[in-house]
Amino acid sequence: MALVIAGERSGVGKTTVTLTLLASLCRRAIAVQSFKVGPDYIDPMFHQHVTGLACRNLDPVLTSEAYVQSCFTIHSQKSQYSLVEGVMGLFDGISSFANDKIPITDFASTAHIARLLNLPVVLVIDCSRLSGSVAAIAHGYCTFDPNIKIAGLVLNRVGSDRHLTLLKNALEPLNLPILGIMRRQDDITIPDRHLGLVPTAELPELDAVINRLADLGDSCFDWERLLPLLQSGDKGEKQFKIQNDARGLANAALTKFKIEECLSLSGKAVVRVAVARDRAFNFYYQDNLDLLQKLGAELVFWSPLADSELPENVQGIYFGGGFPEVFAQQLSENISLRKSVKNAILQGIPTIAECGGLMYLCEQIIDFAGESWPMLGVLPTSAEMGGRLTLGYRRAVALQDSLLINSGTNIYGHEFHRSRLKTPPNQPLFETYRYDCAENMGYEGWNLPANIHASYIHLHWGATVEIPQQFIHKCLEFKTIAVDC
Repeated sequence: MALVIAGERSGVGKTTVTLTLLASLCRRAIAVQSFKVGPDYIDPMFHQHVTGLACRNLDPVLTSEAYVQSCFTIHSQKSQYSLVEGVMGLFDGISSFANDKIPITDFASTAHIARLLNLPVVLVIDCSRLSGSVAAIAHGYCTFDPNIKIAGLVLNRVGSDRHLTLLKNALEPLNLPILGIMRRQDDITIPDRHLGLVPTAELPELDAVINRLADLGDSCFDWERLLPLLQSGDKGEKQFKIQNDARGLANAALTKFKIEECLSLSGKAVVRVAVARDRAFNFYYQDNLDLLQKLGAELVFWSPLADSELPENVQGIYFGGGFPEVFAQQLSENISLRKSVKNAILQGIPTIAECGGLMYLCEQIIDFAGESWPMLGVLPTSAEMGGRLTLGYRRAVALQDSLLINSGTNIYGHEFHRSRLKTPPNQPLFETYRYDCAENMGYEGWNLPANIHASYIHLHWGATVEIPQQFIHKCLEFKTIAVDC
């Protein structure tokens, strides 16, 4: 078995409860594999900081239901314990259709993932403004969907012994296990900003916070009840049947990608891809990085903030998202690096730039204070920060052949940013729509020069392996041209 940590709504403390569980388990020298429901990048960073293992995203919109099952099965079997952190409230999802074309109103919700994986749920309730009403909330969540098994509750933000007594008395008739009681912890905080929590790389005091959470976890959970729920065990066909979905990670023919046709006889990687990873650029799905390696890429991590030039002998560049607006001055002042990267792009090196990476390719970033900072200048536009949040799943239709996809292809991604481009592209890469309806969201994405893919839309490649395949092919072509020259 494994366990899903869900909230009755956003902001109830799911991430704090999850990190407390992970920290306490790891203190016991127990290997635990964590997962995160949804497209989030930052919560998985915290998971990995605690466990030392890459957290895996479970998102059937960005991938598929079969991929979610395959990913969970593969990675949960590597550790004795597994833990899944949910997203928003337990039943908060979108409208969609399952594989059998039956409409689902909570598609991609925590409940949807719990059903797909047949996992029990621990419900976190924010009790800071509750007493007797806690029973109505718990009863409603336990009975709303008979296919969801609520294994117990974690009562969070309990104010006092008297408060706890009121809560327990109200819950007693439900005969529902209380698996954890977390008192108000005003002195344990993780700072946030305009797109959520501040990433781990920017928090020098994080280890001290994690140690305090581990102390808290040692005493606030009912471990005799929790540990059996967290044990990974044998989740193969006993728990669910992995579908033979061509979009799934389990389909070895896709992930293998006939690597033997492009790997050298020595077995070494066929291309080197420079992956920007530092405090400014750190939004990457681990599955994407894994796929690049499986397809024959050596990943060379580097820092646009600290390095003076692009790594040598690379045939591709991958800029993930992040917070370039926070570090715009430092990025701008690294003039030698900007020249090095711009020259490489103009010479034709295949380049992926998502969201924050797209902003870095612009002529400038205009920060929240209105100050302008020069960037690479590859794209004839500027990225300007603002108060409006652009957020949501997108269906994007490719309007032309590009570095990664062919014209007419539908892809599914996620947008999450507070910037906008002052000048839109003359020949946009995508026409975009809301995922759950036909509402047109406009045009976006850059494909000029032709060796770049620059877009606000974040992509998970697990169920669309043809995307990294095409990228590797383009890197190989660039390598061949460079050798010939």
